[in-house]
Amino acid sequence: MLRVVLLQFVATLVVSVISGALAGVPGFLSALLGGLCCVVPNGLFALRLFADSRKAGGANPMSFFIGEFVKIALTVALLGTIGWLYRDLNWLALIAAFVVALKSYIILLFRQ
Repeated sequence: MLRVVLLQFVATLVVSVISGALAGVPGFLSALLGGLCCVVPNGLFALRLFADSRKAGGANPMSFFIGEFVKIALTVALLGTIGWLYRDLNWLALIAAFVVALKSYIILLFRQ
């Protein structure tokens, strides 16, 4: 799971650099923030699953569903907060980085 989160972060950085080259600093920051809206909740979810798997009884299925709900809620909250607070937001860069980070796990599927 850590490899997926790391790959999402690397994909976010790549899209951010490309967006920065095309749209300047606001494009870079928008893409970086958009990718982090995916990476941060997924990283926290992965840590939670890892911690639960180390317990004596193993991971609880209900813990997975609660963690998934928290991950989705945090993602929506981060996207809303960025849209509300960042005035120079480039929506195209934000959405592009978010989608690339979300779908970057496909690279790991084809590598094996």
